[in-house]
This record gives sequence, structure tokens and C-alpha cells, in this order.
Amino acid sequence: MRLHGRIALVTGGGRGIGRAVALALADEGAAVAVGYRENAAAAAEVVAAIEAEGGQAEAIQADVTDEQAVQSLFAQTADRLGRPQVVIHCAGILNDVPLAMMSEAAWRKIIDGNLRSAFLVARAAARILRGGDWGRIVTLSSVAGLIGEAGRAHYAAAKAGLLGLTRCLARELAGRGVTVNAVCPGPVETEMIAGLSEKKRQAMLAAIPAGRFALPQEIAAAVTFLCLPQAGYITGQALAVDGGLCM
Repeated sequence: MRLHGRIALVTGGGRGIGRAVALALADEGAAVAVGYRENAAAAAEVVAAIEAEGGQAEAIQADVTDEQAVQSLFAQTADRLGRPQVVIHCAGILNDVPLAMMSEAAWRKIIDGNLRSAFLVARAAARILRGGDWGRIVTLSSVAGLIGEAGRAHYAAAKAGLLGLTRCLARELAGRGVTVNAVCPGPVETEMIAGLSEKKRQAMLAAIPAGRFALPQEIAAAVTFLCLPQAGYITGQALAVDGGLCM
């Protein structure tokens, strides 16, 4: 219960990595706002799971690519649970297309869904946390932002940009007791991986020294660690949780 009394906001908290992060933070005692865009049922399941263990959580709908919606997300979190002190940006989108065949609209959609959304969430978090003396911001980047991935130039560009955003904000808030870090997962056992062909799965596995995909809970463990009081001297870092893929 090392985050007892803290208020956490997790975007993309209804599914995949975001769900695992919301549950992990609740296990550490945080009250959790579970942000979601469309799947209200999935977010409600996360809230129910947290409440079943004696925790406190609220599901809050927001499209984090929309400025007004992000402002509402933070305002509703403050109204229902209290001022958020831990902000985890997990929301993101992905589709594969070679750069030579990529339309400008496809580029813009992925940049907005992954980088612009991170900017809006990080800015809202900074405006709240800069007035206190403690806070944690963690963004979910990707190994794509570190080493690139074929067919994902828009996604890799967005995730690399997110690392720059993270480091700049870390410098701006370091003197206020607020840490800002990024976690860069490799392939994770989520719905996206489950939908791949067996040939594609095996090709991805062959590139990972650990020989397997990550579990969402393993990514959540890294995120949670960066939120703990014991991690207060770690800021501006990009932590790859990738089974050795980026070695």
C-alpha cells in the first residue's frame, strides 16, 4: 500500500496494458480514475475488480485527442476522487502501413492518437502538479520509438517524440518533486498480438532474446515502480521492458 492516499489517473485504462496498470496502482493503495474512450463495459469491469478488493475507482469517458475532453477528464477525476497526483498515459492507437503507401491522413491519425494525446494529457498533468511538491507522470512509449519498426513510421515517430516530451517535462518539473518517465514495452500479450498470424508471431518472437512476449502485468510492474516514493530520484528516463529486444 505504498500509494495509499494518492489519486491516480490512467488513460486507456480499460484494456490491455492500461487495465493492468490501473489494477497494479490500486493494489498499492491508490484510488484510480480509469479513463476510456469507447468501451464503457471494459472500464466498468476494471472498476468492479478494484472495488472487489476494497479499493476505490471511477470510470471516466474521454477522447484524449480532444483538448476539451482532456480538461473534463482531469476535472471529473478531481471531483470524484480528488486531485490526481499520479498520471499514466497508456492510451494509443496503431495500424501498419509502409511509408511509401502511407497517406497524410493515416500519418496524422497515428500522430494525433499517440503524440498529440500525450501532449494534452501531460500538459494538463503539469498544470496541476507544478503547484504541489509530489507527483508522478509516466508515459507509455514503445521500443518502436527507440529502434524503429518496419511499416510503422508514423507510430515510431510518435513514440520517439513522446520520449522527447517526457525528458523536457522531466526537466521542467524536477525541482517540484515531480518525476516524469517513459516505459517502452516490446511486444505484449494483448488483443493486438492475439490478432496476428502465426507466421508474424513467430517472426517477432525470433527477434526477442527472452523468447516470449511480455505480459501486461510485467509492463504494469515497471510503471508502478516508477510511481513509488522509492523511485523519487529517477526522472527523464526511458525504461525498455522488452525481453532484451533493444540490446
